[in-house]
Amino acid sequence: MDKLVLVFKSIRVGQWVKNVVVFAPIIFSGFLFVPGYFGKVLWAFSLFCLLSSAIYLFNDLIDIKSDRLHPFKKNRPIASGKLAVEYAIFLFLLLSGLSLWLGLMTSTFFFVSMGVYFVMNILYSLWLKQIPILDVFVIAAGFILRIYAGSFVINVHMDVWFLLTVVSASLFLAVGKRRSEMTLLSGSGIEAKNLRGTLIHYTPSLLDAYTSMFANTTWLTYALFSFLHPPFTAEGKVLKLFALLPRTLLVDKWLMATVPVVIFGVMGYMQLIYEENEGESPHKVIMSDKPLLLVVGLWGMMVITILYFV
Repeated sequence: MDKLVLVFKSIRVGQWVKNVVVFAPIIFSGFLFVPGYFGKVLWAFSLFCLLSSAIYLFNDLIDIKSDRLHPFKKNRPIASGKLAVEYAIFLFLLLSGLSLWLGLMTSTFFFVSMGVYFVMNILYSLWLKQIPILDVFVIAAGFILRIYAGSFVINVHMDVWFLLTVVSASLFLAVGKRRSEMTLLSGSGIEAKNLRGTLIHYTPSLLDAYTSMFANTTWLTYALFSFLHPPFTAEGKVLKLFALLPRTLLVDKWLMATVPVVIFGVMGYMQLIYEENEGESPHKVIMSDKPLLLVVGLWGMMVITILYFV
């Protein structure tokens, strides 16, 4: 049982929440309630969870020495020596091989998106994460690849403005993480190279500028996406609440009602970065901060209600 707990910690089940973005194409294309479509996307989500877990294992194996010098990462199962390196290598080969093989059996283009994601993250662990600016762009590229993977399994097209929103949001989270790491580094006596090598190339003012820039582009690109999103009759749409209203009162830009929620979420996350000194682990911040979690939940409910019920 103890070994199983160590395995679950090493494959970082909590990080699977990042793979939820593969559901974006089915939601915004109008196929959420169409029989058979949701199962395909759920399958894609599962495979990306396996593949991302394999990558986390590989990263921990590569960074085992530096992790032992990190104030928090030193407690990870592999860095602490609680999980044998040989066993971790076996898990990496098993999870990566199984997920990629199942991806190939799913569809060619889906497999290509998984393969590019895998190779890119292996290179990130070995080399790319040491290159400033490129290190955060790789994170953004990972989210875009997952969006395309979700599109490939159901054969739909994603709006370019939504893709730009995902890029901006992922860069915002990545830069916010670097800013929090910088705060953690300040006054701790820890050398930047032992926490994250690229931090020696960043300054607090530069990261502040990046954070502000991507915070603005996140809500602006989302606002443009919501405004330009073409009205559609969702496949499987179960109710049209305003069907009885006269045309004078009808609008097709209801998605813009979610823009203030997005702005509120961006502002709340920035407050956590600068006032609470959080953000070093974005997924933990989102899942543990109740107001922010409520905002994310509200946004999701509003989007589904507007697209499928209004």
